[in-house]
Amino acid sequence: MQTVYASPPLSRTLSLCADAVGAVQAGRSLADVLPEVAADLRPAVQALSFEVLRRLGGALAVRALLAPRTPPARVDHLLVSAIALLWPQPAPPYPAHTLVDQAVAAARERTPAAAGFVNAVLRRFLREREARVAEAERDPVAAWNHPAWWIARLRQDWPARWQALLAGAAEHPPMVLRVNARRGSAADYVRRLEAQGLPAWTLDDPVLGGQAVALAQPCPVQRLPGFADGDVSVQDASAQRAAPLLLGPAAAPGVAPAPLRPGARVLDACAAPGGKTAHLLERADLDLLALDSDPRRLARVRETLDRLHLRAATACADARQTAAWWDGRPFDAILLDAPCSASGVVRRHPDARWLRRPEDITHLARTQDALLQALWPLLAPGGRLLYATCSVFKAEGADRIDAFLQRLPPGQAALDSASPGHLGPVTDNLHPGPAGRPRTAGDGFHYALIHKLS
Repeated sequence: MQTVYASPPLSRTLSLCADAVGAVQAGRSLADVLPEVAADLRPAVQALSFEVLRRLGGALAVRALLAPRTPPARVDHLLVSAIALLWPQPAPPYPAHTLVDQAVAAARERTPAAAGFVNAVLRRFLREREARVAEAERDPVAAWNHPAWWIARLRQDWPARWQALLAGAAEHPPMVLRVNARRGSAADYVRRLEAQGLPAWTLDDPVLGGQAVALAQPCPVQRLPGFADGDVSVQDASAQRAAPLLLGPAAAPGVAPAPLRPGARVLDACAAPGGKTAHLLERADLDLLALDSDPRRLARVRETLDRLHLRAATACADARQTAAWWDGRPFDAILLDAPCSASGVVRRHPDARWLRRPEDITHLARTQDALLQALWPLLAPGGRLLYATCSVFKAEGADRIDAFLQRLPPGQAALDSASPGHLGPVTDNLHPGPAGRPRTAGDGFHYALIHKLS
């Protein structure tokens, strides 16, 4: 007799997903939790956890309607996860009856006495699903699946498009590649992908530098031809804007348009995990220092550079403590990809919205200010600094740059006219491909390119 469920059964994956979701609710990131899952189960657990976290606000509200007295944590986490996966959607991950059956099986393994309770609640949800979802979504947290403070901040920052930004965070992100310019062209790599049965197309937006490729469907990096040899990297379209901005012609008043010269001294101040570092070195011959304060994350930078056959100096240090690492030679260009809330990449990291607290934004803004203040004196006159955050909050983008420029003496700095400022992931950050292909939405980012005039 053919088995219905592959080994391991869905009940096991659901149970591990419930544990991961519970860990996030307790304040741990998925990046910390998922490595604890067995390698063969990790992709499935991650996929289910992402689905649940994208609907966690609604699932919590429905569970409160159906079971007002909060059940024990291990029961609650499983119940909420199952409700989120049973949420109305065009392409549910599993048939409803299968999911309920396997959630009950997971309950028997986790808390046997609660299996009947889990079964009753989930079957009631299926019977009353339309009404219960509508009732729950009267609460904005349930409707938008973000904390109330996050929704309020977006409404304040972006009154005309806050709803689109929140809706975009529920979408599955595209998988975008960056072809190593030292090893081939984007067009050639698309042909290699299609030969492997992976439909793809080039992104024709010139701001990306000409090496961006979008996949029709995500796939494991092991399936990408030449990945291990350094032919290609995974990098969102928005992140691919950094290198062309920093290296490209200047456009600030009083600055002659010119690309960064070969051999220029460049600092990547918060370099991990190394994607932007590598992109700079793929496009230009530079004397580059990659800095990061976390030794484990800095190791990832070195691994990235080794895979791509690139070389840069690396140092583990807090970029703000310049006396501890700077040799006194000014930099021609500085990339400051500052620590931030990750509010612009929440569709890729759906746990971020539930882990962040409003006071985090204040603390991060102070760190961003301190980094700008510390690094600006290290820039040579005529040099350029690119400030970047993967955030859609103005407090981490436009507000920080406005405050920084106001603190500088008049005539010392100019904001490059090519600076895109804030980029919303679904509102003004779409990149065209060939005719007949959909536009690809980049993540939310903020970029400001500043020239040091004196």
